[in-house]
Amino acid sequence: PAGAVSLRRCSTRVTLEGVNRPVIDRIIRVDHAGEYGANRIYAGQMAVLGRSSVGPIIQQMWNQEKDHLKKFNELMVAYRVRPTVLLPFWNVAGFVLGAGSALLGRKGAMACTVAVEESISDHYNSQIRTLMEEDPEKYKELLQIIKQFRDDEREHHDIGLEHDAEAAPAYSVLKTAIQLGCKAAIFLSERI
Repeated sequence: PAGAVSLRRCSTRVTLEGVNRPVIDRIIRVDHAGEYGANRIYAGQMAVLGRSSVGPIIQQMWNQEKDHLKKFNELMVAYRVRPTVLLPFWNVAGFVLGAGSALLGRKGAMACTVAVEESISDHYNSQIRTLMEEDPEKYKELLQIIKQFRDDEREHHDIGLEHDAEAAPAYSVLKTAIQLGCKAAIFLSERI
């Protein structure tokens, strides 16, 4: 699509001079963890609903998340950022959340998607503001990537709404609980 970010290999020649290391380390670490967790959520949903009518839609979103994770894997190497030590926990927690929400049916899976993707796109917006305040020219490539991924997450959010997420059992309770979990995951993954 027009304006889409190229998912080509990230240059290993990233100039680290003048980069605000604590900010960049935190952003790349948490975004990598988030995309890793999103992959595990969609894996859990596919394990339950993969052969259902909503399976192809979940697969399409998962494929985008796989591309996001691949890009953040590259950025971690290019910027020399270590991953969060919580990845083994996010591996299990993400799959359980995906499969658990899917056990509520397609509406439950879509409610999970809406909650997670709304949280992540809001988080990406916060990162965009931070990088714009730091130096938009210095962080141009990273800003472009985060903006594109934020737009993809908003698209997933909208797909969830189009597929009756709000009709899931106890939607508002489910959404609030998942979003609290996302905020906790973001807080911890930025720091640990």
